[in-house]
Amino acid sequence: MMREIGLTGGIGSGKSTVARAFQALGYRVYFADDRAKALYDEDADLRAAMIALLGPEIYDLDGKLVRSRLAELIFGDKTILAQVNALVHPAVARDYRIWLDNCPADYSKRAVVKEAAILFEAASNITLHGVIMVYAPKQVRLARVQTRDAVVPKQVLARMGHQWPDSTKLALSDFVIYNDGSHALLPQVQRSIQWMESL
Repeated sequence: MMREIGLTGGIGSGKSTVARAFQALGYRVYFADDRAKALYDEDADLRAAMIALLGPEIYDLDGKLVRSRLAELIFGDKTILAQVNALVHPAVARDYRIWLDNCPADYSKRAVVKEAAILFEAASNITLHGVIMVYAPKQVRLARVQTRDAVVPKQVLARMGHQWPDSTKLALSDFVIYNDGSHALLPQVQRSIQWMESL
């Protein structure tokens, strides 16, 4: 039976880098965060629900989500954030099942990986066989995101505030990869593969 493994980590932890390492080693990886962004535009039901919740101006004349407008709304109001999440999380779950069902017949690995920043927050871990967390200290993550996104610390801290504390996620994870600059990543990825292939 195919094992479904979650991959998560706080903003700036480097989980996307680890996800690409899994891909390079032949594993199928579902990028939930990327797919969520696409589904706002591609999923007709989600689009209709977003318009009903936030009004038609949440999409532009080309039918594309106005992401700056959405960001203003959700980061300024936790109630709206929760309402939007209640719409997008089921859409992502449906999309993931379709992706999983379309696994190539010649796929020889024992596991697939679902990468998601808010895996635990969205309760997406419930149906998975295990979770790998990519961990980096808060100050390291803060510096990475500031450099990557050209934003000020206040903006990064606001994003971090919408995610569970690392201590909570670490306690819930089955395997931890330390991406703090002091631990080599590839050996840890290889050990995590040994772990998930043994499930």
